[in-house]
Amino acid sequence: MSLRDFGLLVLVCLVWASNNIVSKYVVSHLGLPPLFYAAVRFGIVALATLPWLWPMPRPRWRLVVVALLMGGGNFALLFIGLKTSTPSAAAVISQLGVPMTTLLSMGMLGERIHWRRALGIGLTFAGALAVMYDPNGFSISQGLLYVVAAAFAGSLGAVMMKQIEGVKPLQFQAWVGFASFWPLAILSAVLEPGQLGQGLAAGWPFFAAVLYSGLVVSVGAHTIYYFLIGRYEANLISPLTLMTPLATIALGVAIFHDPFGVRMAVGTAIALSGVLIIALRRNQVMPLLLAIRNRAQ
Repeated sequence: MSLRDFGLLVLVCLVWASNNIVSKYVVSHLGLPPLFYAAVRFGIVALATLPWLWPMPRPRWRLVVVALLMGGGNFALLFIGLKTSTPSAAAVISQLGVPMTTLLSMGMLGERIHWRRALGIGLTFAGALAVMYDPNGFSISQGLLYVVAAAFAGSLGAVMMKQIEGVKPLQFQAWVGFASFWPLAILSAVLEPGQLGQGLAAGWPFFAAVLYSGLVVSVGAHTIYYFLIGRYEANLISPLTLMTPLATIALGVAIFHDPFGVRMAVGTAIALSGVLIIALRRNQVMPLLLAIRNRAQ
């Protein structure tokens, strides 16, 4: 990989990591409703990519389902989880999407796994459980359970996306934005009364955050990522994207003073080791899944 392209990948990972921090700030510190935040973000993505919306790829029903899973469902669940969980913990738990995708690929795409990927799956789940476990009692953070659900939605969408051919990155982004905005806007109107007033009251920090998340993260960073995936082998790109959770942890500790003790450090090391093992093995949907996992943060 050229030095320029490696620098681009580092930049993409840093942008994805910073979006974790921005999202936490919006839904937790500004107190914006998570469904409303997700709806506005996807509205911006839809507007920015509107020229690529048509013609609609087929099968249309599958495209809409995939867009909802990887867009609205994934983001909404993640934002709900971030209200009560730390960005550092969410970044680690989001890695569960990698073994989930592998397992779903076995059932839906007929992929086979050997002992190394099975080991990676086991390590990732073990590390995630270590991060989620509360040593003061056998309980798991509700916020992190939403993050697990978000990872599953993204994984299912990634596997279904593999069954759709001929969809270009910006065209897919257009349909993710368009298909996700409407149901999220309706749900927010029903479940989050007063959300427009809260958004206006939050002022420029909220508008800057959604513009950054929608344009810089969803459109800009992902266009660069897909460009790199087209130039290099997935087994080279995929492991390097582990810079995203590591950068998220560093930013979470530095900005929000996320707790990072021995249990968190060990769990993170085990989980990311498992992800690395899986990423180094051939996988039909690994490049797409890693993009979805990181974009959602």
